Amino acid sequence: MVPGIGCGEGNAWFVNFVIHLVSLTRGRGEKTVEKKSNEAKVDYIELPGKDLVKTKAFYEQVFGWKFTDYGPDYTSFEDGRLAGGFSKERQVVSGGPLVVIYCYDLAATERKVVEAGGQISKATFSFPGGSRFHFTDPNGNELAVWSESA
Repeated sequence: MVPGIGCGEGNAWFVNFVIHLVSLTRGRGEKTVEKKSNEAKVDYIELPGKDLVKTKAFYEQVFGWKFTDYGPDYTSFEDGRLAGGFSKERQVVSGGPLVVIYCYDLAATERKVVEAGGQISKATFSFPGGSRFHFTDPNGNELAVWSESA
């Protein structure tokens, strides 16, 4: 993310999930991902998505994420840095891991979340190094957005 550029504003997008999976093995099963650069790094995250149409519309509108559907029950997303997916088979769990998204303009992102139908679950607060707020998406997943500036 370039300082001064908000989420979804002309960022180069991360290689989609299919290309990622194909890059893991090629030809005779040779691994093409560099172990030293990818070993023990978070590579993919899956979240529940009971309504994939609303889910895609929300994240496209707020963050500019790109989606690829894999049948009627699964869609993967690319955010420009990390890939993930939403599955109808997964259930929302309260108190699970918190996914935290970075956006330069926290106030503008909070407005976009509300305009797209998200609910603010924890108002903006400061912490050493920045500020953040929490929200729930159309599926009920709680995520957070943070920035160095308020």
